[in-house]
Amino acid sequence: MPLYALGSRTPSIHPDAFVHPDAVVIGDVRIGADSSIWPNAVLRGDYGTIIVGERTSIQDGAIIHAVDEYPTVIGSDCVIGHLAHLEGCVIEDRALVGSGAVVLHQATVHSGATVGAGAVVRNRMDVPANALAVGVPAIIKNDASGEDSIVGNAASYVANAQWYKKELRAL
Repeated sequence: MPLYALGSRTPSIHPDAFVHPDAVVIGDVRIGADSSIWPNAVLRGDYGTIIVGERTSIQDGAIIHAVDEYPTVIGSDCVIGHLAHLEGCVIEDRALVGSGAVVLHQATVHSGATVGAGAVVRNRMDVPANALAVGVPAIIKNDASGEDSIVGNAASYVANAQWYKKELRAL
């Protein structure tokens, strides 16, 4: 897998995490136990810090970046969908960011919340716990999401990563 230090910034990946060989991890990136980073995902901690909690999946093609003044923090039991873009934001535990969604600087997605596919969560926007953010720019639908399905989805990716760690081989 392409892992890169950049000056003194080096990745820290828990030994129980799974980083696909086609994912790229650069600089100050910290990945927790049982988390998974899937093909073509890029986590670039060059200007700032990226923290990924435990049992979180960063799916195919996702782009995770940070800037010096705003680290990108993704909690535990989160699902970050295919082609999502997160930068300088906080995704609390047990939250889901849908495929192709964008979450920008100083935005917070609280526990149990879902950012719908293709939504754009603007700078400094707050997505409350158990809310659904949809649209461009995103609007909030309160009490339209929940942690149970998110945690179940996250758990399925933990199992998938275990399978990949055992069975994936290049041909």
